[in-house]
Formats: sequence, C-alpha cells, structure tokens
Amino acid sequence: MVEYAVASILIPILGSVLAVIMPGSYVKRISPLFAFLTFASSLLLMIDFTRAGGASITQGLLQFGGMQVLGVTIDKVSVLIGFAVIFMGLLVCVYSLGYMTTSNKEHPVHGGTKRYYAFLLLFIGSMAGLVFSSTIIGLLVFFELTGVCSWGLIGFYDTSAARRAALKALIITHVASIGLYVAAIYLFINSGSFELAALAGLKDTAKVVVFLGILVASWGKSAQLPLHSWLPDAMVAPTPVSAYLHAASMVKVGAYIFARTLLSAGSVPQVIGYIGGIMAIVTLAYGFAMYFPQQDMKKLLAYSTIAQLSYIFLALSISVFGSSMAYKGAVAHIFNHAFAKGLFFLVAGALSYTTGTRMLPQLRGILSKMPLVGVSFAAAALAVGGTPPFNLFFSKFSIFVGGFEAAKNHPIVLLLVLVAVVESVGSFAWLLRWFGTCVMGKPSETVAGAITLPLSMKIVLLLLVVMTLISQYIALVFLG
Repeated sequence: MVEYAVASILIPILGSVLAVIMPGSYVKRISPLFAFLTFASSLLLMIDFTRAGGASITQGLLQFGGMQVLGVTIDKVSVLIGFAVIFMGLLVCVYSLGYMTTSNKEHPVHGGTKRYYAFLLLFIGSMAGLVFSSTIIGLLVFFELTGVCSWGLIGFYDTSAARRAALKALIITHVASIGLYVAAIYLFINSGSFELAALAGLKDTAKVVVFLGILVASWGKSAQLPLHSWLPDAMVAPTPVSAYLHAASMVKVGAYIFARTLLSAGSVPQVIGYIGGIMAIVTLAYGFAMYFPQQDMKKLLAYSTIAQLSYIFLALSISVFGSSMAYKGAVAHIFNHAFAKGLFFLVAGALSYTTGTRMLPQLRGILSKMPLVGVSFAAAALAVGGTPPFNLFFSKFSIFVGGFEAAKNHPIVLLLVLVAVVESVGSFAWLLRWFGTCVMGKPSETVAGAITLPLSMKIVLLLLVVMTLISQYIALVFLG
C-alpha cells in the first residue's frame, strides 16, 4: 500500500517535469495520462486498504541523523481525502482539454499550455504529498509547494489583475505558513521529533502553542478570516483552476492539516475548540453576508467556499469537546464539498466557454438551451445548499448532530451551531433564487447565442453530477 501512496505523489511530479521539457504538441496527451495513472494509484490504494480491514500504516521515507523527516501515513482519513483530490485533479485535467482552447468565448487560450499543465500536475502531486505526510516537515514542504503552484496557475492569463491576485495569494498564504513553522519548531523543542504522532505526548500548554500556529496556517490556506481576502481575487484564474485550487484542493489544505493534527494529538485543550469554533462562525457569517452583492458567478462561489470551509472548521473545533460525529462530519464535508463545489465552478466554466460571460443577471434559460449545463447547475446548487439526497446534506447533518451532542455540556457550542443552522437555511434560499433566475425560463440573448460544449467538458460535468449523489456513501463506508 505504501508503494501506491508514494506513486500518487511521484507520478504527477514526473508528469509535470515531462510537460516542461517535451514539445508542446505532446503536453495535452501526456498530462491526462499521468493524471489517470495517479488516479489509478489512489484507487488501488483505496481497494487494498479496504481489503486489509482499514488498518493504519505509517512508514518512514527519509531520515536525517536518526530523525524521521519524511514519511507517509495511510489511514481512513488520508486515503479518503487523497482519493478526492487526485480524482478531482484528473477530472480538471480532462475538462481543461476542452476549456483551454481558442474556442473559449470568454478566455480564448493561444499559448502557455505547457506551463498550465506542468503546474496542474505538480499541484496534484503536492496535494497527494501533503495528504499522506506523517511528519510536520512533510506538511511544510508540500504546503509551500501548493503555494508556488497556486501562484503559477492564478496568474496564468498574465494580466495585471491576474499577476496581482497570484502575488496576493502567495504572500498571504506564505505569511500564514509562519504559524506552521512555529508549530514545527515548538513540536521539535518539546518532543525531539517532527513526527505528527509526537503531538500526543505534548503537555497541554505546548499543545496550545502548536495548535495556535496550526490554526493560523490553516486559516490562511483555507481563506478564513482574517486571512481570507486572497480567495475572491483569485477568481481571475482559469475556471478549471478555480474548480481545483479554490474548491476541491488548495483551500482544503488548511482544513485537512487541522483535521490530521487533531487526529494525531488525541486530546486537545478546549481553548483551541473555542477559538476555532468562534472564528469559524465569524467567517461563516461574513461569507454569507458577501453573497448578496455578487453578480459574478465565480465571486459568489468564492464566498460560498469560504462559508463552507467554515463549517469544516466549526466541526473540527467541536470535535475537541469529544464529538466523534462532528469529526467524521468534517472529514466527510471535505470529501463531499470537493465534488459539489468543483461541479459548481465547472458549470461556471461551461457558461463562460459557451456564452462568453459568467455574470448571473445575463444568464437565463440555461436548461432550455443547454440541458446538461442546466441539470449540472441544479445538482450543484442543491448539493451546496445541503438538500437531500445530495452529498453535502449528509455531512452537514452529521456536523449539526455532532454540534448538538457536544452542546450538552458546552452551551457556547449550542449558540455556534444554531448560527450555522440559520446560515444553512439562508444559503439554500439564496442559491435557489439564482437557480430560478438563471436556469429556468426562456433563454436570454446571451444564452441563446451559446456555442456547443466540448465532449471532454460534458463528460466531466456528468461524472460530477453522479458524484454529488454517491460520494456521501463512499465517505460513510470509510468513516463508519
């Protein structure tokens, strides 16, 4: 199994190198191939892990002076989330074959595909490396690599706005990484080890310091207040990039690191739960309030992503008070949200490609003109809104149940959960409003002039619609 985990890291990195050095005409052929081989590795890992009974494995890969520097951990959380980020990487790579062309009405692409696919494959490998890392040094290395990839992909169009947004994302997330450096140093000083398992042996005071550093890094990478402002600006990136980095992958780094370290540490002082939970609710309220002025579909989805990530941070913070249901709900939400929000962003990309705009007031009658895009819009909106039988309903329900469970002994938790429930209702209503406006009715002039969607984009949309209906059962099987 370890070989599959290592392969899922190294295969896309090798593909990235080849994308740089091979002739441009070959890049669109080899990139999906390497993304598929990476997916095959993660799928084989998932199958073998299930056959082995789900037993956790930690294997060292690199030692320095007798100290473990790099290693992999294979358990329910890493296998599940690894599968999600790698599968979404494959789908985005396939979708890009149609999107990143001269036929795109809003953003025709005339060059730069070597750079695009090189960064995309490197990002897939970096995400896999972070997910499977068993040491805090590994988390740091891949944390920084994802920052470099995001800089390259956000700034792909090479406009002044794109360059500013790319630099802003790099600076904010890099500043946030200082928290992870502090956590790594403090862990080593107090345990003599960089292994995440060493967190369990720390005293409470040391755990507070380490987890405060982890929270700062996590807030920056997952666009939580006060380190959130880079994400809406990053919507200038190509839409497949937004679907991967800003819905399925990069923004999940912070939430995943928090989840992974909580699992490794065992018990964590409750002050971390209060800090994490309160900041999550503040960010949730802010993200929801920012829905209302948005007319750019991608900007709306950016603030929706900020809010949805707040649910994950809230649930992880609640788990500090002893709710295993909240923890499972958080991990399931990371998994489910990747497919639901990835679908929503790729619907925005389909509209951008076919109509030349993603401005919501100009879009009407999508279902009549483009049935698949209309159905995909509906599935994404209902899933993100937390409507059964779509996937996010189940993970969100688990989060709420875990919250009420923890609230029995912690009244403040009850208040936090009630605010989240209110936001969930409001979010559903707002997304339903845009669904009714944009999807139903007679096509607007903009939609009526839409061009045909490429087959590669259609296939990906269809697969993601299916995933919004079944991903929750995959998570259930893994997490129990």
